[in-house]
This record gives sequence, C-alpha cells and structure tokens, in this order.
Amino acid sequence: MIQAIVEPRRRDILYLVRDGELTSSSIASHFDISAPAVSQHLKVLEESGLLVVRREGTKRYYRMRREGFADLKEYIDRFWDDSLLLLKEVAEEEERRQRNRESNESNKRYD
Repeated sequence: MIQAIVEPRRRDILYLVRDGELTSSSIASHFDISAPAVSQHLKVLEESGLLVVRREGTKRYYRMRREGFADLKEYIDRFWDDSLLLLKEVAEEEERRQRNRESNESNKRYD
C-alpha cells in the first residue's frame, strides 16, 4: 500500500479524486504522460485498495476508497506509536541523568 503512494503522480491522482469520481480520461488529461501510463498508475492504486473503479458502458469512473486510507493510517500509526514510546523513554532517561548530575554537583559543593 505504501509503495502505491511513493510515486508522485499517484498522489496527484488521489488528490484529483478525493472529492468525487472522475473518468480515467479526465484523470489522464491532468498529466503529460500517455493514457496507458496513467492507466497503470490507476491499476496500482486500485490494487492497493486506495481507489475503487466503477464501470459504466465503456467508461471507467475512479473514486477514492477512504477505507484504504484508514488501513494505511493504522499501519503507519503502529510505527508512530513505537517512535513516540521510544522518544518518551529517551527523554525520561535524559531527565534522570540530568537530575543525577545536578545532585552530584550539589553534593560536591557541600563536601
């Protein structure tokens, strides 16, 4: 899923369809690459669960699949939570060291 949004054009496509459906040709009109290249990007986004396609006759309409972003957010949050916990532990350890230094300096003054 993360690989799907690494490519900047795919993020641009997601931005285009964030508020509603667009046809593949409408999406392609925003880019200076071939329609087949845009179709490949759409396919990757669909397979990753970030886009949904609806067929109507010969047209394909793409829209954002918000649930896919919830899955992505949950995945990223696991790393973020771990990072925050590690940061908290490091900060607490530094605070303990600082208190020990201050206590040692204070003790030296009275010796």
